[in-house]
Amino acid sequence: MTSINVGALIDKAREAAGLSQRALADVTGISQPTLSRIISGDRVAKLPEVVAIAWATGHTVAQLTGVGAVADRAQCAARATNGSGMAEMRDALLHFLELDDYLDEQAIPATI
Repeated sequence: MTSINVGALIDKAREAAGLSQRALADVTGISQPTLSRIISGDRVAKLPEVVAIAWATGHTVAQLTGVGAVADRAQCAARATNGSGMAEMRDALLHFLELDDYLDEQAIPATI
């Protein structure tokens, strides 16, 4: 995985979300020039930046980095009584699992 690949995946996610670079920068708090360098592959994205971009674009960290570790390991079965679709519930679950995985990698303990 290279920064160019990650940049291309981030740019595809940005486009899929219907966001300009400026709008994505505003939503994530990442400066537009920094975001542009990440997308072009001139700068490696830091994990907190990838997490912010993932939340803003509705993608998972794994989708933006090309590493499907959490999504590949996760199996889920759900039943909704409020009309929610399985795809939406799975996406929401993956977001939380990605965040949990990130917190584990950063050695940030869980709190109750």
